[in-house]
Amino acid sequence: MPAKPHMNIVIVGHVDHGKSTIFGRLLYDTGAIRREEIEELKKTALEYKIEGGEFAFIVDQLKEERARGMTIDISHRPFETQKYYFTIIDAPGHRDFVKNMITGASQADGAILVVSARPGEGVQEQTKEHVFLVKVLGINQLVVAISKMDLANYSEAVFNKLKQETIDLLKPLGFSIDKIIFVPTAAQHGENIVKRSDKMPWYKGPTLVEALDTFEIPKRPFDKPLRIPIQDVYSITGVGTVPVGKVESGVLKVNDIVVFEPPGLKGEVKSIEMHHQTIPQANPGDNIGFNVKGVAKQDIKRGDVAGHPTNPPTVAKEFIAQIVVLNHPTVIAKGYTPVIHCHTATVSCRIEEIIAKIDSKTGQVIQEHPEFIKNGDVAKVKFIPSRPMVIERQSEFPGLARFAIRDMGQTVAAGICIDIVKAK
Repeated sequence: MPAKPHMNIVIVGHVDHGKSTIFGRLLYDTGAIRREEIEELKKTALEYKIEGGEFAFIVDQLKEERARGMTIDISHRPFETQKYYFTIIDAPGHRDFVKNMITGASQADGAILVVSARPGEGVQEQTKEHVFLVKVLGINQLVVAISKMDLANYSEAVFNKLKQETIDLLKPLGFSIDKIIFVPTAAQHGENIVKRSDKMPWYKGPTLVEALDTFEIPKRPFDKPLRIPIQDVYSITGVGTVPVGKVESGVLKVNDIVVFEPPGLKGEVKSIEMHHQTIPQANPGDNIGFNVKGVAKQDIKRGDVAGHPTNPPTVAKEFIAQIVVLNHPTVIAKGYTPVIHCHTATVSCRIEEIIAKIDSKTGQVIQEHPEFIKNGDVAKVKFIPSRPMVIERQSEFPGLARFAIRDMGQTVAAGICIDIVKAK
């Protein structure tokens, strides 16, 4: 593995705003993908009559690879900058985008937000939803790529207008605007991704790759108990059961005994792999596949969490959370049962009690046991999961305490777990 510090980033933004092309161009221009691979993809893109689609096709090729289940390294591709060794997480698909995006963002240290400069695009509904989720999931480091500048004649006025619209979106959510770099890009032509563009002489800031190097490595919780939310499980011929996920906290070593919760199954770690390389131990922030003996593929699934038996992941019978209602068409009352996306788990949970409405600025209780809550409200509520799920307290494992609440194909609220009644 390279000696550079490792960071995970996720690319977010509205569908068709150029995420895949930026992703592909980043990999190509940093040398993570060979020229021959791009030439092959160019031919494929032409067959599909998508001229210039070769960079986006890098992403779609990963989807095929994933469907065949051939590599452990499903949706992660590494590339290097001057300062860091980056993994880009989860090339997003359209239909199940948000579900994947939540999983991806829950594993990321930073994000690239893509906003399209093509006339009529700009800041859209999904741009807003993704920004909410990025914030809720604890990502505070952002670089904004204003994409498709070639379709806006490389206009400085268009860039400034979109920059301001994006600032107006980010500021109320508590992002530090002075720390966010806005980069005008045209990924199809490689403008300002790795190479500086001569088409936009008015822009004096860093390229996208230079902007990524301004990110700071978050503190890695080495000293905490082991937690690995499982993203996928493979059965690999000649190897056996291979769960895949990101180490949230603690350290995993070869020969460790691990327990998977909620099923409560134990197994022995025979090998650990990261980006197709065998490693003796995995640290917080690492995206890994690990071969486990004594557990069958069908016994564990996405959403389970691995830990050491001495301090196993917490399975909740019920939990208390602080939530903020972002986008619900009516009101939320006791008995409401939406789907909760927490780390890699997706579980429907019922609101058993709305304990109190909270003032978002002071944290003081405004109203005890309100009948309902609506958009903009912050409340303390008690949830009962429909089936066993792993969730942790914010004070102990922030990455496994944050969640998004989805219903009717949209994110209606977001929250953090503050207390848990453990399942027997």
